[in-house]
Amino acid sequence: MTLSRREALWLALSGLAVAMPGASLAATVEELTSAFTGGAAAGTGGITLTTPEIAENGNTVPVEVDAPGAVAIMLLASGNPEPAVATFTFGPAAGSQRAATRIRLAKTQDVIAMARMADGSIVQAQATVKVTIGGCGG
Repeated sequence: MTLSRREALWLALSGLAVAMPGASLAATVEELTSAFTGGAAAGTGGITLTTPEIAENGNTVPVEVDAPGAVAIMLLASGNPEPAVATFTFGPAAGSQRAATRIRLAKTQDVIAMARMADGSIVQAQATVKVTIGGCGG
């Protein structure tokens, strides 16, 4: 069997499309939350989420999460096209269960932090970050 260049290109592109499952639709906040919690209800307390109230530049928004006793922390940005921002896991040798990073926010939205504690419970904190356009209060 001899393939023309055009047929080989179509075959390669179709194989690439099948091999890239991440190219499909982004998961919703509810789907990500359910996968992280295993269906358990999230409580409050035991987790501290620190974000600015107003971010002049949505490209670099500082976020800090502190959850003493956590084995995993998940960050979500509900208004982003891809709401999953990061998941941090902590082993037994971790000195503290704290994470600090900068995230990109597409618009004014809620930032959600969830922590899975060592006893299996889930705690959640949420903060609204207003993203301005050029620092002019957009």
